[in-house]
Amino acid sequence: QVQLVESGGGSVQPGGSLRLSCSASGIIFSMYNVGWYRQAPGNQRELVAAIIRGGSRNYADSVKGRFTISRDVVKNTVSLQMNSLKPEDTAVYFCEADFGGYVNYWGQGTQVTVSS
Repeated sequence: QVQLVESGGGSVQPGGSLRLSCSASGIIFSMYNVGWYRQAPGNQRELVAAIIRGGSRNYADSVKGRFTISRDVVKNTVSLQMNSLKPEDTAVYFCEADFGGYVNYWGQGTQVTVSS
């Protein structure tokens, strides 16, 4: 049974940092394209960052230079380091593992709140 579990969310003041982690059981992350998405109330889910199977990384324009996605092959995790957080980064963050469009898996999400 495949399970993705996000952790590391919380509340932080503007300008602060958080590190999200997504751990996987039942799949090997390095064989998948893994993305971090977020969804704020009333908004559609949007892709924030992705690490492709080969290792290349993509970022939404709104987070470039502030967020960094990384993969730990030994721990089978994908992390999202978020720096210089802004109130508009407030959302539920989800990780998703996609196997070339044939199958994908989602975690349950973790809340990130940026507020003074």
